[in-house]
Amino acid sequence: MEIGGIISALIVGIVIGALGRLIVPGKQKIAIWLTILIGIVAALIGTAIVGPLRDTSGIDWIELIVQVALAAFGVIAASRLMESRKS
Repeated sequence: MEIGGIISALIVGIVIGALGRLIVPGKQKIAIWLTILIGIVAALIGTAIVGPLRDTSGIDWIELIVQVALAAFGVIAASRLMESRKS
């Protein structure tokens, strides 16, 4: 993978993770690096799910919605896991 691909994955991870974190109500006590990691994984899984169905040359809104929803579920899961570890 080239450096441009790595930087692109980080930027996409930041955006998807932040959007996923924004739609989850309340405060999440997880690290920013974990939010980025969740965003990267959600982006990859969302692309794998919706990618074969893609037929647009512009922004694929369905793919973006799936990615953000996956990131939101990941943020919820990570937040609950962190809370249960502290108890």
